[in-house]
Amino acid sequence: MTDRLAVDFCGVRFKNPVIPASGTFGYGREFEEFYPLSTLGGISVKGTTGTKRTGNLPPRIAETPSGCLNSVGLQNPGIDHFIAEELPYLKTKELAVIANIAGSTADEYEEIARKLDSTDVDMIEVNISCPNVKAGGAAFGVSCQGAAEITKIVRSATKKPVMMKLSPNVTDIAEIARACESEGADAVSLINTLLGMRIDIRTRRPVLHNNTGGLSGPAVFPVAVRMVWQVANAVKIPVCGMGGISTWEDAVEMMMAGARIVQVGAAIFADPMAPVKIIDGLSEYCQANDINISEISGTVRPW
Repeated sequence: MTDRLAVDFCGVRFKNPVIPASGTFGYGREFEEFYPLSTLGGISVKGTTGTKRTGNLPPRIAETPSGCLNSVGLQNPGIDHFIAEELPYLKTKELAVIANIAGSTADEYEEIARKLDSTDVDMIEVNISCPNVKAGGAAFGVSCQGAAEITKIVRSATKKPVMMKLSPNVTDIAEIARACESEGADAVSLINTLLGMRIDIRTRRPVLHNNTGGLSGPAVFPVAVRMVWQVANAVKIPVCGMGGISTWEDAVEMMMAGARIVQVGAAIFADPMAPVKIIDGLSEYCQANDINISEISGTVRPW
């Protein structure tokens, strides 16, 4: 692998721009049966909360045409376990470690960010698609006020680069991104899953026990490209693009829309080798065109 794929993102060096998305790759242990984790540019770990969560009742994942619905419910062992057991393991793997955090209250976000500040994680990705239990359950990320509040709190709690993960379930995602930028976010990542629902017509019950869930996979890719393009043109901070990326061509398209790095999620469920195939494809693309991958970010030419 050549330096053609290397990317500087918020002062963090990624040997290539491909990162397994949070919640689709665990902590990477199982995937080392297929390839060394050092092959990847980085990893965004399973969404981590202040204390252990068992997640939602099953069924909590279901296949849909060109994608899948999930409502796992942030099952994870909690921040203390991550710091003590998972992070030391990941830091031996020669890749950037992004700690994805989530919370039900502003205080929970602050507590987790403070704990991570004294660790050697490379970056903190903040999931603001979580329900705000003090505001009737509406997700923090669906309003400028909520997104700005969590950004400000996390920013004040850590010196680590802070990347806010944006929800697409909003009327104007560029406005949300600007609110995060105004409160000190170093970067934004998008899109998180779209809210969806399917019903089993034989039982008349939703296919997920939680009734609704997050839609991911190729079906959401055009929406993700559009939103990345809008946000990249609305803020000065860098953008991490995700949502339906399955091939190296998808990754190039997302980067042309304005992303500097990309995350791959649902594609890994269908093919554990998907990130590696995307990296190999990007390498060949750069060699064939005699360019560095960072050169293509934001190069789309709108009509």
